[in-house]
Amino acid sequence: MSASTQDRDVPWVPAAVTGIVAFVVEYLVVYLWQANRVREQLSGLNAIIELLGGQAIPAWKAVGWLFYNAHFVSFTHPALGGGRTATNLIANGDAPQLLYVLPPLVLVVAGYLLVRYVSLGDPTEGALCGTVLSLGYAIPAWAGVFAVRITTDSSWMGPDLVTGLVLAGVVYPVVFGAIGGAIAAATSD
Repeated sequence: MSASTQDRDVPWVPAAVTGIVAFVVEYLVVYLWQANRVREQLSGLNAIIELLGGQAIPAWKAVGWLFYNAHFVSFTHPALGGGRTATNLIANGDAPQLLYVLPPLVLVVAGYLLVRYVSLGDPTEGALCGTVLSLGYAIPAWAGVFAVRITTDSSWMGPDLVTGLVLAGVVYPVVFGAIGGAIAAATSD
């Protein structure tokens, strides 16, 4: 790092805000794009659940499963006969494959915008700065793993805990934020 960069503070607040905004934008895009389809797919299952006295699966939670699947985080649920089954609803054809592009695209753009905001010109410094947006992204990503779970007395279904915390909460924002930050710094005037 150059002397001027060492004197400069890490942009914690702008990075955190950028990370949170990136998370919210991604979820909203998935929700607006897939909520109606998810409601249709859940209608039969929800009718049976409600008939048996249970609570219907809310569309926002099932959209959350797709959101995490777009980060390659499996959706896990109890298997018939015991144990658990892990699936990716996107890979199974239950949602468009294009959803896989959304998290990297939004995070690259977020890293780019963050580094442009703090005006870095060195690609290495830009990449390092871009990784900091993961701090803001991780908090809602970690909270979301639990928020979109469906829990009963004896079981649960939702995103896999470990990959949800690691892939969606850390790996994606660090890697793609760094790429966006490096691009921003390399292309600065």
